[in-house]
Amino acid sequence: MKVFSVVGNRPQFIKAAPTSVALRERGIDEVVLHTGQHYDPELSQVFFEELGLEEPRYPLDLRSADTEAMRAAIAAPLAVERPEWVLVYGDTNSTLAGALAAVDAGVPLAHVEAGLRSGDLSMPEERNRIETDRLAQLLLTPDERSREQLAAEGVSGRAEVVGDVMADASFRLTPVARERSRALEELGLESGKYLLLTIHREANTTLERLGRIVEGIGRLEEPIVFPVHPRTRAALDLAGLELGPHVLVQPPLGYLDLTALASQARVILTDSGGLQKEAYWHGVPCVTLRPSTEWVDTVEAGANVLVDDDPDRLVKAVAEARMPQERPQLYGDGQAAARIAEALYTLSRE
Repeated sequence: MKVFSVVGNRPQFIKAAPTSVALRERGIDEVVLHTGQHYDPELSQVFFEELGLEEPRYPLDLRSADTEAMRAAIAAPLAVERPEWVLVYGDTNSTLAGALAAVDAGVPLAHVEAGLRSGDLSMPEERNRIETDRLAQLLLTPDERSREQLAAEGVSGRAEVVGDVMADASFRLTPVARERSRALEELGLESGKYLLLTIHREANTTLERLGRIVEGIGRLEEPIVFPVHPRTRAALDLAGLELGPHVLVQPPLGYLDLTALASQARVILTDSGGLQKEAYWHGVPCVTLRPSTEWVDTVEAGANVLVDDDPDRLVKAVAEARMPQERPQLYGDGQAAARIAEALYTLSRE
């Protein structure tokens, strides 16, 4: 049995790590294609090195987020490999390109993180999720809420609640990260006495939104570690926005360093979906720089606050950020990858 996995950005590399191990343990041959949507070495190659992933059989190196360009480029490898399944992750343009290529080739599609919705159709990620779910034959959801969402939409594929593969990676690798990483020492930081900031979504790199977020960041007084995504770096430079001396600007970080910093921060400020979940698993309060989130359970649990780009709300949320005394288990038990492998194997035999 063969599975054709399509990845293209940082969160997908993380999700692919435990899944690849589980597929191998189930006796399933996996072929990995990397679209090259994230082509900066610090945002792609470093994850293959740190997470022990095999090199992709098909590194397209497209250096583009254009869905149709990726779709066309995936077609030839798919025709050569003729897998039983195409496996895609999350909500990026690489996700949708892989899904469309699977449909073109007549290969069944499985979608990891199916059923998530933020309710904000202005986000390309939301549109990608919805379209990918409509195309998939197997919908691998992180929780019951997502499965119910798919049922409400009348999606025709088979939905299975498996948990979140990022939980698999986080539970296994966070202790390793804290042991191996020297990031706190190198930056002169103490655990629990700094903030971690990430900004990468395209909407937040527009001049108006980025300017308001930077204004709020400038009014904070605690040390802030800010690993800057290349797109955000370009936007900051273009706009001439300056960050205060309390902001420790860093290049993009490898998974272990970022996990060590995230797990020991007092508060995480982010527009990343993945970091919202990781903050919850780390027991670190999160302030989300978006008007909506697909991970609504973290907000309902009191561990995450949406502040959009409002500097006043940002400052207030950081000052008041606390984890709730009781935290329900969210998004699985760390065994999602094994369930994904079993679902693919079982369905291919039916």
